[in-house]
Amino acid sequence: MATKIKKLSYIKLLMEFTLQEALSCLFPVLIFCTLAFSKVISIPHLPRYDFIFIVCVLIQIIFILTKYETKHEFLMICIFHLIGLCLEIFKVRMGSWSYPEHSYLKIMEVPLYSGFMYASVGSYLCQAWKRLSVQLLNYPNPIMVLLFGGIIYLNFFTHHYFYDLRWILILMLPFIFFTSTVQFKINSTILRMPLILSFFLIGLFIWIAENIATFFGAWKYPDQNAHWQIVHVGKISSWFLLVIVSFIIVAFSQKKSIFRKSSNPSEIGKVV
Repeated sequence: MATKIKKLSYIKLLMEFTLQEALSCLFPVLIFCTLAFSKVISIPHLPRYDFIFIVCVLIQIIFILTKYETKHEFLMICIFHLIGLCLEIFKVRMGSWSYPEHSYLKIMEVPLYSGFMYASVGSYLCQAWKRLSVQLLNYPNPIMVLLFGGIIYLNFFTHHYFYDLRWILILMLPFIFFTSTVQFKINSTILRMPLILSFFLIGLFIWIAENIATFFGAWKYPDQNAHWQIVHVGKISSWFLLVIVSFIIVAFSQKKSIFRKSSNPSEIGKVV
């Protein structure tokens, strides 16, 4: 009987976690719905990319009016949009991928809506941080970590001209975040996991989402011009690093105390 109750408790915990994750993913889910809708339904006299941009702006307005997002979270969305748009302009210019459809709202062949794809990652992190009461245990010096994130971001640009530091940066992660743990709360139960594992899991799910996005024609990689195919698994490492950059920015922006030096196992309800 006790075992049955314990199993039910785990199921209830999983269901609540799934609900909070779904609510945190609302912005990216709405973007995917817009991509799917605009793929099958043609909007008269309005290019598809422009329609997606307008919908994304309207979503943000609704989020603010309904208080789904705070002003601080909206500011974070704007920062991620700008960071993503700069990266998109450079990558498209280098031929990494393309946006072949016509659009009035383009900057250097990059539609303005593309920045929202990165902003959706920031939106998820901000919402999950709030809904799951995230705390970071044994987090390294925030300034040092911010500089490390800056190097990761710059490498997305410089690797086209110099040696790609991607794997060196990945090998450095255990030394920087070796003792770092992310702690979060579901109802009254506290759970935690290694911070690096959370980076990888988020990056993996973004790669899956990227496959969905390219299937609906959000953008195209060179090997997808003839017909759609699964995005190369090597892209997981790119998203893994980009998640780290995004996470560092969100963590640095938090005003409340979220950093703790250590955690006594007896304080933790459950450990994952």
